[in-house]
Amino acid sequence: MNRNLLIALAALALCAPAYAAKGDAAVGKTKAEPCKACHGEAGISVAPEFPKIAGQHADYIATALRHYKLGKRKNPIMAGQVANLSDKDMLDLAAWFSTQSGLAIKY
Repeated sequence: MNRNLLIALAALALCAPAYAAKGDAAVGKTKAEPCKACHGEAGISVAPEFPKIAGQHADYIATALRHYKLGKRKNPIMAGQVANLSDKDMLDLAAWFSTQSGLAIKY
């Protein structure tokens, strides 16, 4: 393989995370209306059976939503909620919930 091509490919591979798709938190806020029923106003559920998602990392939330949609995570309620979400919808929701305060870490 050509040395310059190899260097270019290596540089592109190292820069790939910088080009990863990002969600829009402001748009995600409007898309999160249905989520409030279980996860609370800003991702802080008052019921123990529904997880608090405020402050979770955006990539974690987006991955979890994709896994519900693909059936890798099993939950009939969430499967129904994500069935019609696009990848962009999931990124926007992840951006919104990740910007909220609420994640508590126990030491």
